[in-house]
Amino acid sequence: MGLRFRPVDTSFYDLLTESAQHLVTGASLLAEMLAEDADHDDVARRMREAEHNADETTHAIVKKVNSTFVTPFDREDIYALASGLDDVMDMMDEVVDMILLYEVRLLPAELSGQVEVLQRCAELTSAAMPNLRSMQSLEEYWIEVNRLENAGDKNHRRIIAKLFSGEFKTIEVLKLKDITESLEEAIDAFEKVANTVEQIAVKES
Repeated sequence: MGLRFRPVDTSFYDLLTESAQHLVTGASLLAEMLAEDADHDDVARRMREAEHNADETTHAIVKKVNSTFVTPFDREDIYALASGLDDVMDMMDEVVDMILLYEVRLLPAELSGQVEVLQRCAELTSAAMPNLRSMQSLEEYWIEVNRLENAGDKNHRRIIAKLFSGEFKTIEVLKLKDITESLEEAIDAFEKVANTVEQIAVKES
């Protein structure tokens, strides 16, 4: 049986972990944006900074892939994972920006449930990234993210039903529907990251 050389350089894992930690920050800022007394301008400013920091980490990962002869796992998988993590951050930034630009002051309480799902997904993803070094203890991560995504789907349907219940003015329905759809896309993006991790783990096992 042939032995597979795995480089000692751990910087790829460190950068992917750093990228996932940005998502914890982003999800926390998103939760802050939904608070009744939130300073929307200030939260949006800090989210833009967090999104910029996440972009910098993504660029560092891509630069390292392009300059490294032997990578810890397939280059395409590293690109996919880095891109997937970056997509989640972009989507959370989009939600915060929408709340600011649409000047939405009163958000349905049910949206908090979706943000809680995002926060939990962010925590799980951040905790899972260091385990890519050993490819151990990852199955529980992607199973739980999948469960959370299913819960998010159910929440999404209930929120949409409420928006069209006649409780909100038409213009508010349009604004809130955009925000609700973007939250759902962010949760879906977390599941895509988990699916990528699963594919990597299967390949490397």
